[in-house]
Parts: sequence; structure tokens; C-alpha cells
Amino acid sequence: MLLPLVQLEHVNVIAGGRTLLSKIDLTVRPGEALRLSGPNGGGKTTLLRLLAGEIAPVSGTRVYRLGGELQRSAVQARRRLSLVGPDAEAFYLTREWVQTVRDVLLAGFAGETLNLWEATPAALARLDEVVALTGISAFLERDFRMLSHGQRRRVILARALMPAPELLLLDEFTDGLSAQARAELGPVLRHIAQTGTAIVLATHRPEEAPDLDWRTVYVQGGQIVGDIPAQPQPQGALPLPAPPATGDLIRLRDAEVYRNGHRALGPLSWAWEGGQHWLVTGENGSGKSTLARLIAGEFHPALGGRIERPYLERDLLSERRRSIGLVGAELGIRQRTSQSGRQWLGRDVVASAFTGTEGFSEELSPEQSAQVEQIAGHLHVTDLLGREAATLSQGQLRRLLLARAVVHRPRLLILDEGVDFLDAASRARFLELLPDLARTGTHVMVIAHREVDALAGMTHHLHLDAGQIGSVTALS
Repeated sequence: MLLPLVQLEHVNVIAGGRTLLSKIDLTVRPGEALRLSGPNGGGKTTLLRLLAGEIAPVSGTRVYRLGGELQRSAVQARRRLSLVGPDAEAFYLTREWVQTVRDVLLAGFAGETLNLWEATPAALARLDEVVALTGISAFLERDFRMLSHGQRRRVILARALMPAPELLLLDEFTDGLSAQARAELGPVLRHIAQTGTAIVLATHRPEEAPDLDWRTVYVQGGQIVGDIPAQPQPQGALPLPAPPATGDLIRLRDAEVYRNGHRALGPLSWAWEGGQHWLVTGENGSGKSTLARLIAGEFHPALGGRIERPYLERDLLSERRRSIGLVGAELGIRQRTSQSGRQWLGRDVVASAFTGTEGFSEELSPEQSAQVEQIAGHLHVTDLLGREAATLSQGQLRRLLLARAVVHRPRLLILDEGVDFLDAASRARFLELLPDLARTGTHVMVIAHREVDALAGMTHHLHLDAGQIGSVTALS
């Protein structure tokens, strides 16, 4: 039997006075396909970070045999493994300088964050191999920040493959990818596995995992559970009632959005009328997230196009943010850390909805504080309110962002792949809130790649194709 690439024995991980992992025993062998399952906050992401060497055990042993050498330090081992997850995008998205996709990949070959040196012939040869394997040649010279969420996911996977790792760690890898993109990348991962690379995948959607010979490990309460507990099947969400309203809420007239010289959306003429709930679909890069951010006021149409928000008395950014609940990948990255330099807690993330701020929140009234506690209790995130946002898993942060999106009962609720990173129970608890919100005037837009994420009661369907309207259909 091949010796394990990584071996954990009786490992405990503690951070901020909290035990994150307890008594972990796990081995990962060359060429193995290991799938981590479990609820939000169960410890899957922490276990991946432990395997990746990003955090260290406080007790127990962690031994690497990457490159054929026995190592107890993660410093050298990290050169032979790669971690792919939403946080891998954050560095590039929160910096003001341009990094092309080529730069991001070449930096990955050198084990650096930035591409600082002239590429060697070996690096360029590997670049050609990985680009062909992952199918990203069309945006090789694009600014990484200007790509769609799904496109960025593909690039981060390509970056991870540049150094030809022996161990590939994937955190909720399929979230944000269209069905076509998932179908295209499945053979990529199978090819990687056939070369002897071990793959560890943490996911809430096992049905979307590539067709490999998976060994499944269930992680709950910071421990590896021998027998997978039976999970109650959540009841289906109730259909959304039509919200009471008339007239246009949003009007677009020949609207175009350009990002770094690249047209990301438009020209688009479209209206969101009172009483409507919209489903928006399209391939990765079709402009769905750009449309959401245009409606929310994060982007503005180019000269000659217009966006109007007739439901607002004053169309100011502060008013838009107070009246719109938006959940998406970019917001999750921005809400992880405080811009004021102070400790940024889960409570601040939720409370910032009332003023439409990011990175800070003003003092709440007693009524607003009660609303935060109520929504946190319903979504089972009360225990996260006092924790630093930067320490949370993707699923935990997403639950807080969903609480933030609805706590102030917004006029417009835009869910841009909003229930990604959630286990089935957490999705069900959130969706239970929507019918009551709709009855009191909240209009819902769902941007989704999966049919299961399209809510019953959506009244209209907008399909985008290359930034333009492909079709508009009345659903009910």
C-alpha cells in the first residue's frame, strides 16, 4: 500500500478560544479521491485548511510525505499542494492593480501571489498545458477582477494546477459554476486524478461531484463521524405570493456596463414591474451578476444608457442600499473584513443592512437590535453574531449575509447564487422567510444555474446570452 501524502493523528485545532477540530484521525493517499461532507460549521473548511498547512494543530501530529520526503513542517509541503476555494479569489478582487489571468497563472507556477518575474520556458510550457486543459484561453489576457464568478472559479483551479500538485484541495468547488461549466470541468478533474494527484473535495452537493471513486468522510461538530447520521428531508419551500405593488420598480433603457474596456452587459432595455418575481439564468460570463450589481447601484450604465428606480423618492446610493437586499460572491468578500480597522463581528455584518454600509455599522435602535436577534434565531446563526467574520467558513458567512439581506425587509431582494455554500437545512430555513416578505412588499430576483434553486412562484424568466437578452418568458 502506498504511504499517505498526509497523515493526521489525534489532531486538535483551537482558534480564538474555540475548539474547531477535535481528535481528528485521517490519511490521504496518492491518487485518492476523498469527499468531505457535513453541515455548515461542521469543520470541513477548517479540515481543508489544516491539510493545506494554513493552520496548525495545537496537539496531535500532522505528517506530510509529499515529494517522497517525510516532513512535519507545512512550509515545504505547501509547495506540492494546492487549495481552491472562494478565499483564493479575495486577494485579487480587493486590490486596485491589474492582474491578467496570465499573471495569476504564472504566479501560481512560481508559488507566489503576484507574477513578479519574467516567465521561464518551463513556466510558459506549463501555462499552455493548463490553459488547454481547463479551457480558459478566451480570457487569458483579461483582468482577473473583470471576470464573472464562474470564470474566476475556473481560473483559480487553473492556477492551482500550474505547479502540478500532488494534492488538490477543493472547497465547495462547483458552487458558482453553470451546468455546462461543471460538465466541462468534470473530465478535467478525472484527468488530474488519473495522473496520480490526490483530490479532497468539501461539498454540500455530492450529486455534483465528478464521477470518481470517492471515499466519503462526514465532519460534524469538529469531529469525523464514523456513521453518517440520517438527515431529515426539509420540506419544499412554499410558493412566493405576488407582492402588492404596481408600476415600474426598475427601468433600463439601452443600458451598457463596461469593465476595464470590456462590455460586460448590454445594450439592455428591460423593466422590473411591481408584483413580479424574476428568475435570471445564463452561462458563466453572460452578465447576470453585472445586472444584479447595476440594479443595486454598484455599477452605472455607460453614456447613452439609463437606469431608473421609480420606487425611490430619491435615487441615492444610500437609499438604494437601504431598500435592496443583495447576496453575491463579491459582497461576501467585501464583508469579511472591517474597513475601519476594528474587530468586525457577525453582528456587524447583519446590522449593516439598516444603513446600507459595508465594513462598519452604526449603533442600532432597540427595535433594530431585536430584529437582528430574531432573524439570527430563525436562521440558527445566533452563535455567529459574536464571532469575527474573517474566521467564519463560507457557509457560516453566507448565512449571515442572507440574514443581512432580509433583516430590514427590503423592497428588492436579489439572490445571486444566494444559497450557494449552504446545506439543505440552512437553505430550507432561509426560504421559509420569503413568502411572508413577499406578502409585505418584497420583490425577489433569483439568479441561478440550478433548477432546484429556482423558487416556486417566480412570475417571469429572463435569460441572458453574452450580456444581452436571450429570452423573456412569463412563468405565471
